[in-house]
Parts: sequence; C-alpha cells; structure tokens
Amino acid sequence: MDHTNHVRLSSTELTPAVLEGATIYGADDHKVGKVDHIHGAGAESTAIIDVGGFLGIGAKPVAVPLTDLQFMRDEDGDVHAVTAWTKDQLKQMPEHRH
Repeated sequence: MDHTNHVRLSSTELTPAVLEGATIYGADDHKVGKVDHIHGAGAESTAIIDVGGFLGIGAKPVAVPLTDLQFMRDEDGDVHAVTAWTKDQLKQMPEHRH
C-alpha cells in the first residue's frame, strides 16, 4: 500500500475513539496487527496491538509507544498506522498483561 498520499492524523486526533481498531502495517508494508486499545494520554500513550492470530483468536497483545506509530487516514477515511517494527519483531516482544 502506498502511504505517501495518506493524511497524517493531528495530535488532537490521537484518541482511543479514533485509534482503536486501526490496522498496523510493518516495515515490510504487510499487516502486522490491529490496535486493541490505548493506555495513557497524549504523547506518552502506549498502543496495545494484537499481533498474529486469525480473526482475533490466538493474537498476542504487545505494548508499543504511540511515538513508534505514524497514524494516518487513507482515501476512504480509514485510520491505519505504519511502524518500523516487523511482525516477527512484535511477536518477540513480551506479552502485555492488563
């Protein structure tokens, strides 16, 4: 997917209501997971991303600083993010526990 024409979200749009459910694309531009929920507020927030699994079953939740994700809207208005992390790197992170 070509993200160059997608509109980056402003800092005021980085809220749980906007970000939860967003698809995350990794360094290789493949889907690596979805945002399950957000911890914290503002620049110090952490996104909990469900990585792997199938249809949400067997996915591993990992915590990633919001600053590691570039959130944007595509031409259809759907929110997604790009990260430098690969799916394998995210899978190797410790599992997030509530």
